[in-house]
Order: sequence, then C-alpha cells, then structure tokens
Amino acid sequence: MCKDSACFLTMKETDLEAVATAVQRVAGMLQRPDQLDKVEQYRRREARKKASVEARLKAAIQSQLDGVRTGLSQLHNALNDVKDIQQSLADVSKDWRQSINTIESLKDVKDAVVQHSQLAAAVENLKNIFSVPEIVRETQDLIEQGALLQAHRKLMDLECSRDGLMCEQYRMDSGNKRDMTLIHGYFGSTQGLSDELAKQLWMVLQRSLVTVRRDPTLLVSVVRIIEREEKIDRRILDRKKQTGFVPPGRPKNWKEKMFAILDRTVTTRIEGTQADTRESDKMWLVRHLEIIRKYVLDDLIVAKNLMVQCFPPHYEIFKNLLSMYHQALSTRMQDLASEDLEANEIVSLLTWVLNTYTSAEMMGNVELAPEVDVSALEPLLSPNIVSELLDTYMSTLTSNIIAWLRKALETDKKDWSKETEPEADQDGYYQTTLPAIVFQMFEQNLQVAAQISEDLKTKVLVLCLQQMNSFLSRYKDEAQLYKEEHLRNRQHPHCYVQYMIAIINNCQTFKESIISLKRKYLKTEAEEGLCLSQPSMDGILDAIAKEGCSSLLEEVFLDLEQHLNELMTKKWLLGSNAVDIICVTVEDYFNDFAKIKKPYKKRMTAEAHRRVVVEYLRAVMQKRISFRSAEERKEGAEKMVREAEQLRFLFRKLASGFGEDADGHCDTIVAVAEVIKLTDPSLLYLEVSTLVSKYPDIRDDHIGALLALRGDASRDMKQTIMETLEQGPMQASPNYVPIFKEIVVPSLNVAKLLK
Repeated sequence: MCKDSACFLTMKETDLEAVATAVQRVAGMLQRPDQLDKVEQYRRREARKKASVEARLKAAIQSQLDGVRTGLSQLHNALNDVKDIQQSLADVSKDWRQSINTIESLKDVKDAVVQHSQLAAAVENLKNIFSVPEIVRETQDLIEQGALLQAHRKLMDLECSRDGLMCEQYRMDSGNKRDMTLIHGYFGSTQGLSDELAKQLWMVLQRSLVTVRRDPTLLVSVVRIIEREEKIDRRILDRKKQTGFVPPGRPKNWKEKMFAILDRTVTTRIEGTQADTRESDKMWLVRHLEIIRKYVLDDLIVAKNLMVQCFPPHYEIFKNLLSMYHQALSTRMQDLASEDLEANEIVSLLTWVLNTYTSAEMMGNVELAPEVDVSALEPLLSPNIVSELLDTYMSTLTSNIIAWLRKALETDKKDWSKETEPEADQDGYYQTTLPAIVFQMFEQNLQVAAQISEDLKTKVLVLCLQQMNSFLSRYKDEAQLYKEEHLRNRQHPHCYVQYMIAIINNCQTFKESIISLKRKYLKTEAEEGLCLSQPSMDGILDAIAKEGCSSLLEEVFLDLEQHLNELMTKKWLLGSNAVDIICVTVEDYFNDFAKIKKPYKKRMTAEAHRRVVVEYLRAVMQKRISFRSAEERKEGAEKMVREAEQLRFLFRKLASGFGEDADGHCDTIVAVAEVIKLTDPSLLYLEVSTLVSKYPDIRDDHIGALLALRGDASRDMKQTIMETLEQGPMQASPNYVPIFKEIVVPSLNVAKLLK
C-alpha cells in the first residue's frame, strides 16, 4: 500500500512539473500582444510534437514487448535442453558402473602393452647398445683432437641411449635397483667422457680472451655445447615433473659453471699481476696498479668488441664480465688496503681507486662507452676503509713532515758554519736552500693530496701550516743559539754576518711562499677560513728577522764601542776623528747589509740611525767632560753640529730608495748642541724649555747632566730651571718617538749636580 501511495505521489509531482513547464513555455510564446494571432499556429505545432512523441513511445513499448516474448521462448527451450542433458548423464553413469568389471579384467593386457613398449625401445636402441664401446673410443679420440662439437654429438647419443633405457626401467619397475645399476655400469664411461669434455670446455673458457682473438670459432663451439646441455637440462627437468625420473649427472648446469670459471679466471688474472714486492722494488704498488689498469682495460675492450659476438644476447656476457672484473678489483683493493702500506703507497692506492678507475684511462675510456657507465659503478673501497687509509696517511705524513723539517733545519745549520758565503738569488740577496727545500716538500705533498680529493688537499695544507708554525719556533731558537755561539768567539763562524743576513732573508721568502701556497691551493672561502684559523706565522717570522737584525746591529756596535767611548771626552774635543771612523764602519757594514731584502733592510737602517744617535746622546749625558769656557762650549757645540751633519749625510745615503726621513734623529743632537752653545746664561732657561717642549721624554737627570756639561750654570740657575720644568710637564705629540727614554744617566744625585 505504501508503495502504491509513493507511486501516486510521484505521478502527481510529475504532472505538476509538466503543467509548470507548459505554463512557462506558453508564457514564453505569448510575451507580446502580436503573438496572440499565432495561437492557433502554436497549438497545431504542439499537437504535432505530441503525436510524434506518442508514436515513439508506442514503438519503444512494442519493441520491449517483443524482446520479452523472445526471452521467454529461449528460457523455455533451455529448460527442455537441461532436462535432456540430465537424462543423458544418468544413462552414462549407468553404463560406467556396468563397465568397471570389464576394465579390471584387462590388467594383463595393460602389462603386456608396457612390456612391449620396453622391448620395442630396447630393440630400437639395440644397435646403439652394442656400439657403446666403439662410440666411447670415437668420442675420446674426438675430444683429444679438439673436435669438441662432434665429440659432444656422440656423447649426446650415448647419454640419450642410457637415459632412455633407464627411464623405461624406472617406469616399469622403479624399485629394481639391480637392473638400474646394470644399465648405469654398462654406460659407465659416459660420465667420464662428459667430465673430460667439460675439462676441455673450461680450458677454452679460461683462455677465452686469447681464444676469441685467435680462433673465435672454437669459443663459439664451446658456447653451442653449453647451450645444448642447457636445453637437455630443461627438458629433463620438465620430464621429471611427469615421471619423477632424473638421469645420473643431471642437471649439469654447465652455463652456471661457465660463469663460475670466468669469474675464477678474472680473479686469478687480477691477483697474478703483482710482479714485484716492496723489498725488490719501492714502486711495486704503482707498477702493480698500472698493470691491472692496462690488463682490465684491454680485456674489457676485447670482451665488448669480440666476445659479445660469440655468446647469445641473453647471456649478457659483457655485463657479467664487467661485474666480475669490478668485484675482483674490489676484493684486490681491499686486500691491498689491509696490508701495512707506507704513506706513498696509500696515496698510490687511493688515487687509483678514487680517480684512475673511473677516468678515461680505464672505465671511462671512450672504447667502453656507452656500455660502461662510470656513475653507476659501486666504489671499489667502502667509505670506512677509505677513511681509515686517509687517517693512516695523515698520521704517517705528520711524522714524515716533522722528520723532514728537522732534517732540513739540521742541514741548514751545518751550512751556517761554512767558510764560504751563502748563495745569492737572482737579485743578489743572500739566502740558504732551506725555504726552497721546505716548500718543495709541501708542494709535492699537496699535489699528491689534490690527486686524491679536494678535502684531503685542504687537510694536508692545514697540516703543513701547523708544522710550519712549530718549525719556525725551532728555527728562531736555533738562530738565537747561532748568535750566542758567535758572541762567545767573534772570529767564528767566519761568515756569521752573511749567514745571519741569509736567515733574515729566509723570513721574507717564507712569508712569500706561504702566501703563494695558500693562493694556489685554497679555492673557496670556506677553505680560506679554515686555514686562517691556524696560527699566524707572520709574527714569528718578523720576530726572527727582528732578532737577526738586532744581532747584526749588535755586531756593528761592538766594533763601534771603542769609538763611541771617545765621544764627549777631552780627546774628542781636541780633534778626535771618532765620528769619521763610526761613519766609515757603519757604511762598511751596510755594504754587506745591502744583501738584506728591502723590508728588513729598511727597518734595520732606521734602527741603526736611531741607535747611533742614542749612543751619541748617551755620551753627552755621561758627563765625561765639563766645558770650562765659552770658547770650549762653542767649539764643542759646533763639533756636535758638524758630526750630526755627518751622521745625517750617512743615513740619508743608506736610506736612499726607502723614502724615509733620515733627519729627525740627528736634529736631536743639533738641539742639544744649541743648549751647549748658548752664550748668555740668562737665556738658558728659555733654551732648555724649548728643548723639553720638542722632546717631552727628557728627564730631570738629562737636564742636570746637560747643565753640568756646560759648566757655567750657577747653583741658583740650575735650581730654578729644574723646579720650573718640574711644575709644567710637557705633553708629547701622538707621532713623537721617544729617544731620551733609553738613555740612562750615571747615578749622581741632583744635589751634587747643583754644586
């Protein structure tokens, strides 16, 4: 009832929807007054459409009724057919039950058929059975003659006869072991022939890379024999599923054995390339790896161009050989890596494994493309083994570098005691071979590391710079000991000055070489940051050079000591030529110092200038003389001015080309001379004040010594000058370089000076 109500409601909704649609269409047709004239026309058109729709509906309903009628007729026919089949099955079942007894009574006939089949097979193979010994002899002869295909054909005949008889026996009576043993014994030579033939095949395969060049048909014959055996294996395995019988020696799996033989041959070939040992040849590993490279490349080229033509495509012989060679090489490289290798041997091994193997010299060779994709090859050594080798290499290299640097320094030290001057470079500067030896060693190790990897190159550079830092500290100590040894006996070593100059110049060479090394081997900002974090060696090198320059200047001033002691004495005042000798001595020394490189020579010249002036002023402050008259003061002051000009001229000459002001220090002597030269004592305070304003580091004891040198200042004047200067200390300008600070006045209290 509910279903009828739902249908009724649905029909009602459909009617309402149709009416609404019709109203909408009529409203669309009669939107303007002039369309009312066409109402009749619209009605006829809609009537035609309605008639057409009704005709199509009737045709569709009639077609559906015809289909239903046909279907009912077919179902009726099918029902009748099912009844007929059911009856036929019942009749067949009845006949089968009646024939069971008849079938059981034919068992003897069945056995006779089986026996007849076996006898027929025996008769068919009778000729082969009787000719077995003859076939065995012929097969043996053919194997010995190398006619492998013919030998295999006869072997197949023997095996076919044996397997056929044994299969029939197995089907007839699988439990009869005696007859099976009898057949197997009669064909006993067959297995031996098979083994002998296999031996010949394996010998050909072991020499396949040679055979394929000289007699490719022989290799093709071997492959054909293996293919035949593979087909027989497959056929027998298929028959086993039906009969359960497998002939003795089957499956032979000669294809699998063939690849095993090739694999073993490849391994033996790789291992057999080592011709030398470390004891007989230091380059044994390099030679071994080069032989491997050549053999492997030649073998793979032959395999790609010739062997693939002798094997069926599905064997993928080149792909398999490539895999065998790769695995054999990996095993060999692991064996080599496990040995106690030296540093250079580790480098040779890693360079070969990481670079040579995938380069155009080997696997990346154009003759192997496109079959060999180097990007798809697995690494020959695992990352862990490579890491262990690199750690061992870095450890060994560290020890070697330390030993090399120590030896280089010892050799250089021996040169310092030679009676001959050191060599000079192309610009005439003295030098020793130490920087060249050290950086040649660094360069060699960095070039070797760069062949392995960029990371190792950076590590080696950091190591070299670290060891260089330690080395320079030792170099500094040895230079100091060299100086001390010379001071104990200034006659030895004979060429002390020249070798000390070479040591100073070496510092500049070291600086330049370090910069060059970094520029050459640091390619990225990250690497530069890594090396910049290492201790700077410039400070040590500057310290060595500074101490060297001081040592040379000390040598100069030891010779000048006697003449400096003559300054500001009675002898000096009466006409001593001490300053002339000082100038000649300094100039003579600086002729040798001309072979010092410019940065250090410039610094040394300035230091010599300053120190000579300091020593001159120290002589003034030593109170070695006291002028007794204005004439003596004038004469002494003028002599000081002349000598200041001599020194000025000397150091201008020595500093030519440096762009340095060589006048500043000598002006101090002139300023002091002005105080001494002053004739009016009342102006002495003003002159001293001017002196103090120019040289703020001048102390009371300096002023006291200067006044004592004049010899005419009264006690009250001295007291006034000293007290006034103490009340207003002068401030030094930022660019002022103290000179009086180093001058010590002999201990003489102020009260004594004022007497």
